[in-house]
Amino acid sequence: MQNSDGVDFLVQKQDWSKFEITTSPRPTLEEGEILFSVDRFALTANNISYALSGDMLGYWKFFPAPDGMGRIPVMGYGDVIESRHPEIETGTRCFGFFPMSRYLRIEPGRVSATQIMDGAAHRSELAAAYNQYSPVLFDGLYDPAHEDAMALLRGLFLTSFLADDALGETHYAGAKSVLISSASSKTSIALAHCVSQRDAVETIGLTSARNRAFVESLGCYDQVLTYDEIESLDASRPVGFVDMAGNGNVTRTIHTHWGDALKFSMAIGATHWEAGGASGALPGPAPEFFFAPSQIAKRSAEWGPGEFQKRLGEAWREFRSFSESWLQVRLHSGPGSLPDVYREVLEGRSDPASGHIVTLRED
Repeated sequence: MQNSDGVDFLVQKQDWSKFEITTSPRPTLEEGEILFSVDRFALTANNISYALSGDMLGYWKFFPAPDGMGRIPVMGYGDVIESRHPEIETGTRCFGFFPMSRYLRIEPGRVSATQIMDGAAHRSELAAAYNQYSPVLFDGLYDPAHEDAMALLRGLFLTSFLADDALGETHYAGAKSVLISSASSKTSIALAHCVSQRDAVETIGLTSARNRAFVESLGCYDQVLTYDEIESLDASRPVGFVDMAGNGNVTRTIHTHWGDALKFSMAIGATHWEAGGASGALPGPAPEFFFAPSQIAKRSAEWGPGEFQKRLGEAWREFRSFSESWLQVRLHSGPGSLPDVYREVLEGRSDPASGHIVTLRED
């Protein structure tokens, strides 16, 4: 395999356990286009959630693939190695949404010092937040000493920051405690950290027996329970539920146990995707899916983009500092390393303290 070859990691849309790594010539550019060399990206359970909602929320549309196949999006860094756009220089390093590929060609639309927006037709109706590539030289959240942590945590932290913001607007709908499933996942940890900073409600982490000690060691949950202990909690105490697991049995248990004392049921992730979601009517409030880009648009309009970035930046730096006490980065190099990492994440076998960073370069 030549270093100039393109590499693409493709999964079957109907069975993500089946995948293939394909090669192709390096893309050629038309006038106005740029070519990224994808340097490194994070691979977490959050990416499996993208596959789960690939059709519903359009994640399969970001990076088109042959019929029946999909390219799962990831967060990471890319360097502009060729530019036919007058405002973008080669060597520009950006953080953004990439495929698990060696190259990404985009058609920049709106360009400024702080963002490059892909204006390709197939992305025009997709969430603007995911079409943005941020040059690191003008990125207020960027720190070169913490690139890997940013790749692993920035995207999921943004989701958790926005979810907490949306819940905080309603004063958690009157709930006294917030149940967070898949408490060992990084998105859940970020949400628990954000909620705990408000000191307005109690955070209760729900996890497996295997991960209980790790979750308890974090210190961002007021209480940690295993899934079989849910019904030991007081059913008369008003609670809210944030579902990061997507496990139908857990969701039904919570809705049945609390009924009308359940003040909200917010669905975000699907770390337990293989268990299947809840089917049929549920007692209490209907689960509602949280779509982070909608809250970004709302707050950017209300606060202004500058104030939004300021608040996000302050919260991000606190969380990144907190993550240094538990996050262990694992770096994987070359296309041959990707299958094992992908299977580990897909099957939920990763150590919750570990964060996988992948580069498709052999070096």
